[in-house]
Amino acid sequence: MKIQPLSHALGNALDRAIGVVAPKIAARRMQARGLMAMADGYHGGRMDRSALRNWRPGAGSANSDTTFDRADLRARSRDLARNNPTACAAINANVTSVIGTGLSMRPRIDATTLGLTEEQADAIEAEIDREWRLWAHSQDCDAARTLDFYGLQAQAFRGMLESGDIFPMLPSIQRPGSPYTLAVQLIEADRVSNPGRTADSDSIVGGVEFDTYGAPKQYHISNKHPGDLRQAGMTWTAYPAFGAKTGRRNVLHLFEQLRPGQARGVPFLSPVIEPLRQLGTYTDAELQAAVISGAFSVFIKMDPDAFDTLFESDAKESIINGASKWDGSIASGKAVNLLPGEEISSANPGRPNSEFDPFVASIFKQIGMALELPFEVLTMSFASSYSAARAALLIAWRVFFKRRTFIASRFCQPIYEEFLAEAVAMGRLSMPGFFADPIARQAWIGAEWAGDGPGSIDPHKEVGAAEKRVTLGISTLDRESIAFDGVDWETKHRQQTKELKARRAAGMSDPGSAGAMNAPPQQPEPDNIDPATGLPVD
Repeated sequence: MKIQPLSHALGNALDRAIGVVAPKIAARRMQARGLMAMADGYHGGRMDRSALRNWRPGAGSANSDTTFDRADLRARSRDLARNNPTACAAINANVTSVIGTGLSMRPRIDATTLGLTEEQADAIEAEIDREWRLWAHSQDCDAARTLDFYGLQAQAFRGMLESGDIFPMLPSIQRPGSPYTLAVQLIEADRVSNPGRTADSDSIVGGVEFDTYGAPKQYHISNKHPGDLRQAGMTWTAYPAFGAKTGRRNVLHLFEQLRPGQARGVPFLSPVIEPLRQLGTYTDAELQAAVISGAFSVFIKMDPDAFDTLFESDAKESIINGASKWDGSIASGKAVNLLPGEEISSANPGRPNSEFDPFVASIFKQIGMALELPFEVLTMSFASSYSAARAALLIAWRVFFKRRTFIASRFCQPIYEEFLAEAVAMGRLSMPGFFADPIARQAWIGAEWAGDGPGSIDPHKEVGAAEKRVTLGISTLDRESIAFDGVDWETKHRQQTKELKARRAAGMSDPGSAGAMNAPPQQPEPDNIDPATGLPVD
C-alpha cells in the first residue's frame, strides 16, 4: 500500500470538504494548484515563453524522423566529404585513428572452459593465427578481389560514416588456390531500398524487412546502384539476414542506432551539414576577396581631347576595339586600356580579414563538439600547450576506441566466427564441440582486435608512466605494448630474442647493458657499516 504524506492527505480531505460546502471555491483551488504545477515544470516545455512560443518540433518515430531526409543527408554528406576540407578532415581523422593500418586479430580461446593447458592453448592459438593470416592477408577475402581484410575494414567504416550505414554480405565463392570460400562483399547504402521504391510499411523500412520482434529478417538489395546512368532493368532481391538451416549470418548491417526501432543509419556529418556548408561558402568568399585584393593591375586612362588630337581615325578605331573587349577581369601585372572618358572606381575589400581566424575557429569548435572531435584534432593544430594537446588527444582517443570497439564487435568478430566455422567444417582446424555445444563454441571464438596506438607527445614521460603501471600491477606488458603502437608483446618478444641472439653471435653487447658497461665500476662496501645509520664505525 502506498502511504501518502500527511500534508497531502490533509489537503485532499480539506478539498473534499470545501467541495461539499462551496464547489466554486473548490474549483478555483484546483485551478490554482494546476497553474502552480505548470510553473514548477521544465521551462523547456512551456509555450508562454517568448523564446519558445514558435518552437513546436514534431515528435515522430525513429524512422519517420529520418525516412524523408535520408537520401538528401546521404548525398550532401558525400559532397562535403569530397569538397569541404573540414568535413574531409573529420572523416579522415576517424578512419585513420579507428582503423589505421587495420585491426589485427589475436586468438584468445578460453582454455579453462575447454580443459586445455596453457601450452596447449598457445599451440592452438598459433595454428588459428596461421589460418587466419592465410585468409585475411589475401585479396581473395574480398568478393571484388581488390582489398584484403584490413582494407575492407577501412572501406566499411568510411562508408558507414559518409552514408550512415553499409551492408557487408558474406557470400561463399570458390577461388582457385584458396582453401576458403568465405568472402566479404560491401553493399553501399543506396542499393538497399524497398522493392520498386515503394513506401515504407509496418514490416519493411528502407529496404530492411523485420519480424514481429523488430529483428532484421530480410534485406532487399537492388542489382544496380540508383545513381548509375544506366538504370534500365533494375531489380530487387531479398537476402535473408540469417540462414534458415544453419543460422549463419548472411548480411551484416553497420550503423549507429541512436533510437530504439531505428531501421537505418544517418551520416556522421548530419548534425553539422548546414554549418559546414555555410562555413565553406564564407571561406570561399573570403578567399576570393583576398585574391582580388592581392591582384595589382595598371589602368591607362586617356583624355578625350588628347585622344582626338594624337590619333588618326584608323588608330582610334583599333584602340577603341581593343579596350571594348575588356571583360572586367583583373590579374596581377595586367595593363588595361580604358576607353576615352572612362574611369575606374573600386572598393577596397580590406583583405585579409583580421576577424576571419577567430570567427572560423569558434565555428570549428562547435562542429568538433558535435562530431566528438576536439578543436586541436579536427584542425590538426597543437600549438597551445603540451597539457592542452595531450588532453585533446586523450578525449579524441576515448571516442576512437569506442568506435574501434564497435567495428570489432559488429564487423570483424562476426566475420571471424564465420571463418572459424568454415575452417572447422573443412577440417583445417580441430575444435571439439564447436558445432554441438554453444558453451564450447563461445570458448573457441574468443579474440582480441588491436589497432594502431595513439602515439606519444612526450615519449619519456609516457614510457615512464607505462613502466609504473606495469610495476604496480595495474597493467601488463601486453596491454601497454598494444596501446603504444598496436603490436602485441609476444611479437616484440620474439623479435627481441632473435636480435639478442644475432648480437651475441657477433660479439656485441646486449642493448640494455650498454649503459651499464660504460658506467664506472662500483666500489665494494666496507664491512664495518652500522646497519642503523649506514655510516662506517671503528
